[in-house]
Amino acid sequence: MKKSISIIGSGPSALLLAAFLDTTKFEVTIYEKNKTAGRKLLVAGKGGFNLTHSESILDFIERYTPTNFLKDALLSFTNDDFRNWLQSIGIPTYIGSSKRIYPEEGIKPITVINTILNHLKEKGIVFKYEHTFSGWNAENNLIINNAIIPSDYTVFSLGGASWKITGSDGSWLETFQEKGVNTAPFEASNCAFKIDWNPDFITQNEGTPLKNIAITCADKKQKGEVVITKFGLEGNAIYALSPQIRAQLKTEEKATIYIDFKPTFTLEQVTSKMVNSNFKNTTQTLKKGLKLSNSKIDLLKIYLSKEAYLDSIILSTYIKNFPLEITGLGKLNAAISSVGGIDLNAMDTHFQLDKIPNQYCIGEMVNWDAPTGGYLIQACASSGVYLAKHLNEID
Repeated sequence: MKKSISIIGSGPSALLLAAFLDTTKFEVTIYEKNKTAGRKLLVAGKGGFNLTHSESILDFIERYTPTNFLKDALLSFTNDDFRNWLQSIGIPTYIGSSKRIYPEEGIKPITVINTILNHLKEKGIVFKYEHTFSGWNAENNLIINNAIIPSDYTVFSLGGASWKITGSDGSWLETFQEKGVNTAPFEASNCAFKIDWNPDFITQNEGTPLKNIAITCADKKQKGEVVITKFGLEGNAIYALSPQIRAQLKTEEKATIYIDFKPTFTLEQVTSKMVNSNFKNTTQTLKKGLKLSNSKIDLLKIYLSKEAYLDSIILSTYIKNFPLEITGLGKLNAAISSVGGIDLNAMDTHFQLDKIPNQYCIGEMVNWDAPTGGYLIQACASSGVYLAKHLNEID
């Protein structure tokens, strides 16, 4: 007789779990509180459907905080494995110029979702929409839509707390806390970071990018670009520093980042360009000699004293190491992702909850962190497949 598996939620971790479960051994039902599945994936696809990244899996693993928690899952189902699986169900992918991986041109996010859902339905996976989990009874059976749902195994894939419009609102946190499961409060990640800009600077530069830069916070450096907003900064070069920035904000109520405006040059090369310039003034040297953008030049000009700006040696050090103070995080609901949720110490190496045997948590509801660029979806997919392989081998 087949055993039953109830999956609560229908994000990428849930869908990949279902795709790899052995349906000759299990009756699998996915319960989703919305009317459709994969809504957060659809929202993610609006900015270009970045499914994963093409870098080596060993470099891939280093992108996560903490790095070891998802290591076995990522090695069990790598970015190459993900691409191969997508290809096998009819979703060919390509590597973009940023080394990110996307569905081939012309394949829309809704097509990806529907292809995955059709694949699962062909496997016999049952979907029940508008079914909301609200807790457990005394025997640890699920309560869904006020009815008791017995299940041999339960897997929660309830998402984090960003993008409430998709149903990923973190409202389940208190339910798990009441059950005695260790949790961490939700915080924004891959979000806007607040900077109290000089009014003259932001008036001139709101909405402009800082391209081809590197940003450092604590011991982490990230190359890329950011956009200057009235609130502060957004973009891939700062999203990847979310853990370091949050840590400083907690301990010091502010965080300091350092921007390298010319990461392809050494300090010595920048200094040589400045000292040996034939241009008529400092601004011309920055613009034509070092090819800095107007927004970069404005940062230097407005934030440095006149003496520092006109001193080639001092100015060169700021070009390579320009400090900015971050005073806060953007709103959780506007963040690309969140951290917090189920504490890593509340589960075993296969994501089973210590407090509730045969019940598991995967995906973004667990307290790990990753930058944008395909790392979030890949981690969710890998954790789902890793758990599926484990459950397939239990009996």
